[in-house]
Amino acid sequence: MITPWSATRPPRVAAEGAETDDAMTAGTTVDHLTETYRVHYRSLLGLAALLLDDTASCEDVVQEAFIRVHSARKRVRDPEKTLAYLRQTVVNLSRSALRRRIVGLKLLSKPMPDMASAEEGAYEQLERDELIKAMRGLQRRQREVLVLRYFADMTEAQVAEVLGLSLGSVKAYGSRGIAALRVAMEAAS
Repeated sequence: MITPWSATRPPRVAAEGAETDDAMTAGTTVDHLTETYRVHYRSLLGLAALLLDDTASCEDVVQEAFIRVHSARKRVRDPEKTLAYLRQTVVNLSRSALRRRIVGLKLLSKPMPDMASAEEGAYEQLERDELIKAMRGLQRRQREVLVLRYFADMTEAQVAEVLGLSLGSVKAYGSRGIAALRVAMEAAS
C-alpha cells in the first residue's frame, strides 16, 4: 500500500558531528589520500609519462586524478582500493588528453615548427631512450597493457579491469606488444 506524502516519516537530519563521522567511515579518509599522494605520486607521474608525451600534461593529469578521487572519496569504500582508483583515473585522463590533442592537431591549419620537446628530460629519468622509442611505436592498447602490467606492476586481471577488456584480450595485447618491442629493440641495436 502506498501511503500519502503527509503520512510518511520526515527524513532524519543528522547532527553536524555525526555527518563528518559518517564521511570518515563511509570512504577513504583525507589522511589516507594524503599518505597515498606522498607515497605514490611519483609512480603515478611515471605512469602518465609513459602514456603521454610531455611533463606538464603528466603533472596535470596526476593532479586532476587526485582531485577527482578526493572529491569522490566517500564512494571509495575500501581504502586499499584508493591506489587502483587513482591509476584508473590517470589512464582515463591520459586518454582524454590524447583525444583533445588529436582534435587540436586536426584543427591546425599549418604544421607546428620542430622544437625540442619538454618530455625528453622526463623520459631520461624513467627509461632508456630506445625503450621509449619502441613503446611509442606500439599500438595504443598494447602500450597501455604493457605500461600497466610491467611499470605499474598490476596483474593481468587488474589491467583487464582498469582498461575494460577481457583477460584474454589483455594477454593477447601483452604478448603482441612484447614481441613488437623485442623486434624494435633488436632493430635499434
